[in-house]
Amino acid sequence: MSIETLSIILLLFIIVGALIAIETPDLLSAVICLGTIDIGFTILFLFLKAPDIAITQMVVEVVCLVILIRATIRRDKAVVTGERQFFGLMVTLAVIAVLALFTLRAVPFLGEFGAPVFTRVESAPAARYLSDGVKDTGAANAVAAVILDYRGYDTLGEATILFASVVGAVALLRRKPRKEVQEADL
Repeated sequence: MSIETLSIILLLFIIVGALIAIETPDLLSAVICLGTIDIGFTILFLFLKAPDIAITQMVVEVVCLVILIRATIRRDKAVVTGERQFFGLMVTLAVIAVLALFTLRAVPFLGEFGAPVFTRVESAPAARYLSDGVKDTGAANAVAAVILDYRGYDTLGEATILFASVVGAVALLRRKPRKEVQEADL
């Protein structure tokens, strides 16, 4: 099976997860579906050979998922019964099986663990960054040259997303509203 076929199947999985998240009446189930969508995007980034974006996606996804689950559990007063629905159990097992299959198919494409990509691919940008970084940017630190000069807009975008996530988390998790509701306002 080719990367393109696996990517299309993964995109269909993401679309189905999004539709389930939109249509489900239970708020906690919708948040969990969003988590599976984010995992799908992480695997897709690995297929596209972008492990840095996959790592960032996973970190942001885990933090946001924990915050959303905590906010959902606090606000959603669902009653849990001892019965398990057979269909829900089968869907959960199917999702786990699909994720395991994608993981098993993605691992061989990642290459040897610990081997940098610029040793396998001569045209990799990392080779140019290491050889021309000091001359192009004047920075003695190659990592700082890449983050701030070569990929400055990408770094700005990631910092903006992280800042927006922190502001959203603070807004959701504050204990007391800033303005007390007056009876006259009602």
